[in-house]
Amino acid sequence: MNASSSRVDAQSGARLSSGLSMRQKQVLWAWSFLAVPVLFYAVVRFYPTLEAFWIATTNWNLLTKPSFIGLANFKRLMADPVFWQVFRNTALYLLLGTPISLLLAFTIAYHLDRVRFLHGFIRALYFLPFLTTAAAMAWVWRWFYQPVPIGLFNNLLAGLGIAQQPFLRSTTQSLPAVLAPAIWAGLGFQVVIFMAGLRAIPTTYYEAARIDGVSNGTILRRITLPLLKPTIVFLVVFSSIGFLRIFDQVYNMTSQTSSDPGGPLNATKPLVLMIYQTAFSSFDMGYAAAQTVVLFLVLLAVSLLQLRLLRDR
Repeated sequence: MNASSSRVDAQSGARLSSGLSMRQKQVLWAWSFLAVPVLFYAVVRFYPTLEAFWIATTNWNLLTKPSFIGLANFKRLMADPVFWQVFRNTALYLLLGTPISLLLAFTIAYHLDRVRFLHGFIRALYFLPFLTTAAAMAWVWRWFYQPVPIGLFNNLLAGLGIAQQPFLRSTTQSLPAVLAPAIWAGLGFQVVIFMAGLRAIPTTYYEAARIDGVSNGTILRRITLPLLKPTIVFLVVFSSIGFLRIFDQVYNMTSQTSSDPGGPLNATKPLVLMIYQTAFSSFDMGYAAAQTVVLFLVLLAVSLLQLRLLRDR
């Protein structure tokens, strides 16, 4: 009975397969392989995202059942001066960090691409910070910013006869002081990607330009940068998302310099840190979910911008 049923199933499957076109068979096989990853992604990504939208409309402290309150959390968010300060900080991380890091990375990659002596070793040195644990790197930079006689930077300033600076204890200097190690941490990855993009440009363009007597500056503007546009678009979006989600450097560098991580006076606090504190210090899960929705919408806007730029290309 079992053997007969197996033969019937096999024959039915064979007839079904034989009735499909080659294109339909390819689509069927593709979805067969993609079914598990798509299901996993839907469970891990889509469901939590939808759940966050629901929690954002509730009042929930983890101890009681969530109660629906509509858009009250978002109205509270719009009237919260701390949120707007944090949103401004997050925007500064994005608007300062992305162009500075990309400009530094491209400059390094452009000149490193012409280096032949110890090329691999120098490239590895630039990539090393990207492999370093963010917490360990943040604590090293935090030591750099300490006052005399501990801090490296203030000792250098004192040696030059310049007054020492508060750095992490200043409301104006703390955000650039936190941003510097964040830029340095991602610099190696960006350099490697830029170098890969430079190596992908056919050398025939450069040879033809040099035969015509075109200057290096014109080659850079008219050949290198236009052909690097896909690489630049990818790094702009990748770096933007990284700076919008900055957390490790801020938390580890400011956790002991003020009573509240992200200080002084919330001068360095990004949106991700505010979400973390609202959820796991205040246990206001509905308000934290509303903040998460705002961050999600900002990240979505950046991703859509990437698609627009790629389509324009």
